Amino acid sequence: MTDYRPALFLDRDGVINVDKGYVSRVEDFEWVDGAAETIAAFNRRGWYVFVVTNQSGIARNYYTEADMQALHDWMQTELAKTGAHIDQIYYCPYHAEGENPAYRKDSFDRKPKPGMLLRAMSDFPVKREMSFMIGDKDADMEAARAAGVAGFLFTGGNLSTFAEWTLAGFEEGNRG
Repeated sequence: MTDYRPALFLDRDGVINVDKGYVSRVEDFEWVDGAAETIAAFNRRGWYVFVVTNQSGIARNYYTEADMQALHDWMQTELAKTGAHIDQIYYCPYHAEGENPAYRKDSFDRKPKPGMLLRAMSDFPVKREMSFMIGDKDADMEAARAAGVAGFLFTGGNLSTFAEWTLAGFEEGNRG
């Protein structure tokens, strides 16, 4: 029997790291306060933790997929030092107005469309009705809604405090 589990979907820029605009290098990456703690806490609860992130900087030729992958590998290494991990990082490198023709297209994965969230729920046995998304933009909330999960708008501060508050309300019936 498949063990379905809830999932926490996190946007990257502005939720996990401070959004400094097209962050692609370790030296430009700054963790949002409480981000690693949030991921570790949901890992301990047995939840899946997924990152779903638009990365149009690839389509705009600001950085490459290899640059982004190196940053994501570093993030996982840093999280592992605290006993935390992200189960999967989903990203959309496409943008309809991208400079790079290989990435210039409209994509179902690009938020506000729900493609990345739906892919995660296809790749892993996710208990959709018990899952939610934390993002910092309306597009994140739209993607969550379109994927059938609750969405909560993070406007800054300590992510761990926000996530714990969100989870408490969510468990009491506040579904975004």
